[in-house]
Amino acid sequence: MPRLFTALEIPRDAALSLSLLRGGLPGARWIDPENYHLTLRFYGDVQGHVADEIAGALDRIRRPSFTLALSGVGAFGSKKPHSVYAGVAPSPELNALQAEIERIGQRLGLPADARRFTPHVTVARLRNVSPGEVAHYLSMRGNFSTAPFRIGRFVMMSSRDSIGGGPYVVEEAWPLDQIEPALRGGRAHLPQPAWTPR
Repeated sequence: MPRLFTALEIPRDAALSLSLLRGGLPGARWIDPENYHLTLRFYGDVQGHVADEIAGALDRIRRPSFTLALSGVGAFGSKKPHSVYAGVAPSPELNALQAEIERIGQRLGLPADARRFTPHVTVARLRNVSPGEVAHYLSMRGNFSTAPFRIGRFVMMSSRDSIGGGPYVVEEAWPLDQIEPALRGGRAHLPQPAWTPR
């Protein structure tokens, strides 16, 4: 069964900028540019009927599109770093969208994420990399930023059991700033979702 999460996709120009962060950190496993994304809400392994409930509830979200920019780099795991990420410039629209998605999850009885939402795009996963090496890498790239880009939809992605870092598949998409519902029920239906019961 795939792991499901809602996310924002990273457009090509921003992904190209992110890809320039690759290298200069021995022991890092760099994420492929086509797998860059910004996670909004992680659901994990859920049954097909639960995934359908989540998708049905997300259909009702009506929010305008907005612009976003990536800014700065950081690492998770101060004593034992496990990933390097690009940060996100402050965005009230992003926070409002994520909060609504979180509320929907809680209304459906899904456990809240214990971690505070920290918008980011993971660029590398780390194993046995010293804090000093990570600090040096970050200090050399602290002025990283992208030009603002428009967010026109959010998506449900899936990932199969793997080492991490993809491949990720877009299962469904919900447009932002749409007056007319897109296709059936407001969401763009993509080919057979991974959670459809066989």
